[in-house]
Amino acid sequence: MQDAVAERLIALNKQFYQALAQPFSASRARPQTGVLRVLETVPAGASILDLGCGNGVLAAELARRGHTGRYLGLDFSTELLSAARQRAVGLEAEFAQADLSAADWAGGVSAGFDFVFAFAVLHHIPGQTRRLSFLRQARTLLRDAGRLALSNWQFLNSPRLRARIQPWEAVGLRASDVDPGDYLLDWRGGGHGLRYAHHFSEDELTELAAEVGFTVEESFLSDGAGGNLGLYQWWGPDAQITTASPDAVAPS
Repeated sequence: MQDAVAERLIALNKQFYQALAQPFSASRARPQTGVLRVLETVPAGASILDLGCGNGVLAAELARRGHTGRYLGLDFSTELLSAARQRAVGLEAEFAQADLSAADWAGGVSAGFDFVFAFAVLHHIPGQTRRLSFLRQARTLLRDAGRLALSNWQFLNSPRLRARIQPWEAVGLRASDVDPGDYLLDWRGGGHGLRYAHHFSEDELTELAAEVGFTVEESFLSDGAGGNLGLYQWWGPDAQITTASPDAVAPS
Protein backbone atom coordinates (compact mmCIF):
# COMPACT_ATOMS: atom_id res chain seq x y z
CA MET A 1 0.00 0.00 0.00
CA GLN A 2 1.32 3.43 -0.91
CA ASP A 3 1.93 5.78 2.00
CA ALA A 4 -0.45 8.39 0.60
CA VAL A 5 -3.29 5.84 0.54
CA ALA A 6 -2.58 4.77 4.12
CA GLU A 7 -2.65 8.40 5.22
CA ARG A 8 -6.05 8.89 3.55
CA LEU A 9 -7.47 5.86 5.34
CA ILE A 10 -6.12 7.05 8.69
CA ALA A 11 -7.64 10.50 8.08
CA LEU A 12 -10.97 8.88 7.17
CA ASN A 13 -11.11 7.00 10.48
CA LYS A 14 -10.05 10.04 12.48
CA GLN A 15 -12.85 12.03 10.91
CA PHE A 16 -15.33 9.27 11.75
CA TYR A 17 -14.39 8.91 15.41
CA GLN A 18 -14.38 12.66 15.97
CA ALA A 19 -17.54 13.58 14.05
CA LEU A 20 -19.56 10.57 15.25
CA ALA A 21 -18.01 10.14 18.69
CA GLN A 22 -21.32 10.57 20.54
CA PRO A 23 -23.44 8.03 18.64
CA PHE A 24 -20.50 5.63 18.53
CA SER A 25 -20.00 5.98 22.28
CA ALA A 26 -23.71 5.38 22.86
CA SER A 27 -23.38 2.07 21.01
CA ARG A 28 -20.53 0.99 23.33
CA ALA A 29 -22.17 1.23 26.75
CA ARG A 30 -20.59 -1.93 28.18
CA PRO A 31 -17.62 -4.18 27.45
CA GLN A 32 -17.87 -6.88 24.83
CA THR A 33 -18.21 -10.47 26.02
CA GLY A 34 -14.71 -11.29 24.82
CA VAL A 35 -13.23 -8.39 26.78
CA LEU A 36 -14.91 -9.66 29.95
CA ARG A 37 -13.38 -13.08 29.32
CA VAL A 38 -9.94 -11.50 29.04
CA LEU A 39 -10.42 -9.53 32.25
CA GLU A 40 -11.17 -12.70 34.20
CA THR A 41 -7.45 -13.55 33.98
CA VAL A 42 -6.17 -10.12 35.08
CA PRO A 43 -5.14 -9.70 38.75
CA ALA A 44 -6.43 -6.61 40.55
CA GLY A 45 -2.93 -5.21 41.01
CA ALA A 46 -1.72 -5.62 37.43
CA SER A 47 -0.61 -2.59 35.46
CA ILE A 48 -2.58 -2.08 32.24
CA LEU A 49 -2.03 -0.06 29.08
CA ASP A 50 -5.32 0.25 27.18
CA LEU A 51 -4.66 1.19 23.54
CA GLY A 52 -7.64 2.69 21.76
CA CYS A 53 -9.45 3.09 25.07
CA GLY A 54 -12.38 4.87 23.41
CA ASN A 55 -15.11 6.01 25.78
CA GLY A 56 -13.67 4.19 28.78
CA VAL A 57 -15.98 1.20 29.10
CA LEU A 58 -13.03 -1.04 29.95
CA ALA A 59 -11.76 1.40 32.58
CA ALA A 60 -15.25 1.59 34.09
CA GLU A 61 -15.40 -2.21 34.25
CA LEU A 62 -12.03 -2.33 35.99
CA ALA A 63 -13.29 0.22 38.51
CA ARG A 64 -16.37 -1.91 39.11
CA ARG A 65 -14.11 -4.89 39.81
CA GLY A 66 -12.02 -2.94 42.31
CA HIS A 67 -8.86 -2.83 40.22
CA THR A 68 -5.93 -1.28 42.08
CA GLY A 69 -3.08 -1.42 39.55
CA ARG A 70 -1.79 1.29 37.26
CA TYR A 71 -4.04 2.07 34.29
CA LEU A 72 -3.29 4.25 31.27
CA GLY A 73 -5.73 4.68 28.40
CA LEU A 74 -4.64 6.11 25.04
CA ASP A 75 -6.84 7.29 22.19
CA PHE A 76 -6.63 9.98 19.52
CA SER A 77 -10.28 11.15 19.85
CA THR A 78 -10.63 14.03 22.30
CA GLU A 79 -14.40 13.47 22.38
CA LEU A 80 -14.04 9.81 23.39
CA LEU A 81 -11.31 10.63 25.92
CA SER A 82 -13.63 13.15 27.56
CA ALA A 83 -16.28 10.44 27.92
CA ALA A 84 -13.65 8.02 29.28
CA ARG A 85 -12.56 10.40 32.03
CA GLN A 86 -16.16 10.72 33.18
CA ARG A 87 -16.67 6.93 33.24
CA ALA A 88 -13.55 5.93 35.15
CA VAL A 89 -14.87 6.92 38.58
CA GLY A 90 -13.25 4.89 41.34
CA LEU A 91 -10.19 3.91 39.30
CA GLU A 92 -6.76 5.51 39.58
CA ALA A 93 -6.74 6.05 35.84
CA GLU A 94 -4.74 8.22 33.49
CA PHE A 95 -5.80 9.09 29.96
CA ALA A 96 -3.80 10.70 27.18
CA GLN A 97 -4.24 11.55 23.53
CA ALA A 98 -2.13 9.54 21.10
CA ASP A 99 -2.23 8.71 17.40
CA LEU A 100 -1.58 4.96 17.46
CA SER A 101 -0.87 4.91 13.74
CA ALA A 102 2.10 7.25 14.20
CA ALA A 103 5.70 6.04 14.13
CA ASP A 104 6.42 7.52 17.56
CA TRP A 105 3.15 7.17 19.49
CA ALA A 106 4.86 5.38 22.40
CA GLY A 107 7.27 8.24 23.04
CA GLY A 108 6.82 9.61 26.54
CA VAL A 109 4.93 6.56 27.83
CA SER A 110 6.68 4.90 30.77
CA ALA A 111 7.28 1.20 30.13
CA GLY A 112 6.83 -1.78 32.44
CA PHE A 113 3.19 -2.74 31.97
CA ASP A 114 2.02 -6.23 32.88
CA PHE A 115 -0.63 -6.14 30.16
CA VAL A 116 -1.22 -4.21 26.98
CA PHE A 117 -4.77 -4.34 25.62
CA ALA A 118 -5.49 -3.50 21.98
CA PHE A 119 -9.17 -4.20 21.52
CA ALA A 120 -10.59 -3.24 18.10
CA VAL A 121 -7.48 -1.24 17.20
CA LEU A 122 -5.21 -3.15 14.84
CA HIS A 123 -7.89 -3.59 12.17
CA HIS A 124 -8.03 0.22 11.80
CA ILE A 125 -4.28 0.56 11.10
CA PRO A 126 -3.62 0.28 7.35
CA GLY A 127 -0.63 -1.43 5.80
CA GLN A 128 1.91 -3.94 7.08
CA THR A 129 4.54 -1.31 7.86
CA ARG A 130 2.31 0.66 10.21
CA ARG A 131 0.92 -2.47 11.88
CA LEU A 132 4.38 -3.75 12.65
CA SER A 133 5.41 -0.33 13.98
CA PHE A 134 2.34 -0.22 16.23
CA LEU A 135 2.98 -3.71 17.60
CA ARG A 136 6.71 -3.21 18.11
CA GLN A 137 6.08 -0.04 20.08
CA ALA A 138 3.45 -1.82 22.17
CA ARG A 139 5.94 -4.58 22.91
CA THR A 140 8.54 -2.09 24.21
CA LEU A 141 6.05 -0.92 26.84
CA LEU A 142 5.55 -4.39 28.33
CA ARG A 143 7.56 -6.03 31.05
CA ASP A 144 9.84 -8.79 29.80
CA ALA A 145 7.16 -11.41 30.44
CA GLY A 146 4.19 -9.12 29.89
CA ARG A 147 1.24 -10.17 27.72
CA LEU A 148 -0.68 -8.51 24.92
CA ALA A 149 -4.40 -9.13 24.48
CA LEU A 150 -6.04 -7.94 21.29
CA SER A 151 -9.26 -8.30 19.35
CA ASN A 152 -10.04 -7.84 15.69
CA TRP A 153 -13.42 -7.31 14.08
CA GLN A 154 -14.74 -10.31 12.14
CA PHE A 155 -17.42 -8.39 10.25
CA LEU A 156 -17.49 -10.84 7.35
CA ASN A 157 -19.13 -13.34 9.71
CA SER A 158 -22.27 -11.19 9.76
CA PRO A 159 -24.63 -10.80 6.76
CA ARG A 160 -25.84 -7.52 8.28
CA LEU A 161 -22.32 -6.10 8.45
CA ARG A 162 -21.34 -7.45 5.02
CA ALA A 163 -24.22 -5.39 3.64
CA ARG A 164 -22.44 -2.29 4.95
CA ILE A 165 -19.38 -2.79 2.77
CA GLN A 166 -19.05 0.12 0.34
CA PRO A 167 -17.07 0.52 -2.90
CA TRP A 168 -13.72 2.25 -2.55
CA GLU A 169 -14.83 4.76 -5.14
CA ALA A 170 -17.00 6.30 -2.40
CA VAL A 171 -13.81 7.83 -0.98
CA GLY A 172 -12.01 8.35 -4.28
CA LEU A 173 -9.98 5.15 -4.22
CA ARG A 174 -9.93 1.90 -6.17
CA ALA A 175 -9.73 -1.68 -4.93
CA SER A 176 -6.25 -1.89 -6.45
CA ASP A 177 -5.09 0.94 -4.15
CA VAL A 178 -5.63 -1.06 -0.96
CA ASP A 179 -4.47 -4.43 0.35
CA PRO A 180 -6.34 -7.75 0.26
CA GLY A 181 -8.63 -7.90 3.28
CA ASP A 182 -9.16 -4.12 3.39
CA TYR A 183 -12.76 -2.88 3.44
CA LEU A 184 -14.77 0.32 3.59
CA LEU A 185 -17.87 0.11 5.81
CA ASP A 186 -20.61 2.59 6.45
CA TRP A 187 -22.14 3.65 9.76
CA ARG A 188 -25.88 4.18 10.03
CA GLY A 189 -26.60 5.16 13.63
CA GLY A 190 -26.99 8.82 14.65
CA GLY A 191 -25.44 10.04 11.44
CA HIS A 192 -23.68 8.69 8.38
CA GLY A 193 -19.99 7.92 8.20
CA LEU A 194 -17.43 5.66 6.57
CA ARG A 195 -14.66 3.66 8.22
CA TYR A 196 -11.68 1.68 7.04
CA ALA A 197 -11.16 -1.79 8.55
CA HIS A 198 -9.02 -4.81 7.76
CA HIS A 199 -10.45 -8.32 8.16
CA PHE A 200 -7.72 -10.43 9.76
CA SER A 201 -7.33 -14.17 9.54
CA GLU A 202 -5.66 -16.16 12.32
CA ASP A 203 -2.74 -16.91 9.99
CA GLU A 204 -2.14 -13.19 9.39
CA LEU A 205 -2.12 -12.49 13.10
CA THR A 206 0.22 -15.40 13.81
CA GLU A 207 2.68 -14.02 11.26
CA LEU A 208 2.47 -10.52 12.73
CA ALA A 209 3.04 -11.87 16.23
CA ALA A 210 6.16 -13.74 15.11
CA GLU A 211 7.51 -10.66 13.31
CA VAL A 212 7.51 -8.65 16.56
CA GLY A 213 8.71 -11.36 18.92
CA PHE A 214 5.45 -12.79 20.25
CA THR A 215 3.83 -16.19 20.16
CA VAL A 216 0.07 -16.66 20.02
CA GLU A 217 -0.91 -18.40 23.25
CA GLU A 218 -4.68 -18.49 22.78
CA SER A 219 -7.30 -17.58 20.18
CA PHE A 220 -11.06 -17.49 20.57
CA LEU A 221 -14.13 -16.02 18.89
CA SER A 222 -16.66 -13.96 20.82
CA ASP A 223 -19.13 -11.05 20.63
CA GLY A 224 -22.39 -10.50 18.80
CA ALA A 225 -25.48 -12.65 18.67
CA GLY A 226 -23.56 -15.46 17.00
CA GLY A 227 -20.55 -15.18 19.28
CA ASN A 228 -18.20 -14.73 16.32
CA LEU A 229 -17.79 -11.00 15.60
CA GLY A 230 -14.49 -10.63 17.43
CA LEU A 231 -11.31 -12.67 17.08
CA TYR A 232 -9.45 -12.45 20.41
CA GLN A 233 -5.89 -13.51 21.05
CA TRP A 234 -3.39 -13.61 23.89
CA TRP A 235 0.18 -12.95 22.76
CA GLY A 236 3.16 -13.80 24.97
CA PRO A 237 6.88 -13.17 24.49
CA ASP A 238 8.72 -15.56 22.22
CA ALA A 239 10.95 -17.60 24.54
CA GLN A 240 13.66 -17.70 21.86
CA ILE A 241 13.84 -13.90 21.86
CA THR A 242 12.99 -12.83 25.42
CA THR A 243 13.82 -14.49 28.71
CA ALA A 244 10.72 -14.30 30.88
CA SER A 245 11.01 -12.88 34.38
CA PRO A 246 9.66 -15.32 37.00
CA ASP A 247 7.41 -12.84 38.80
CA ALA A 248 5.52 -11.53 35.76
CA VAL A 249 1.75 -11.68 35.60
CA ALA A 250 0.38 -14.17 33.07
CA PRO A 251 -3.10 -15.21 32.01
CA SER A 252 -4.34 -18.45 33.50
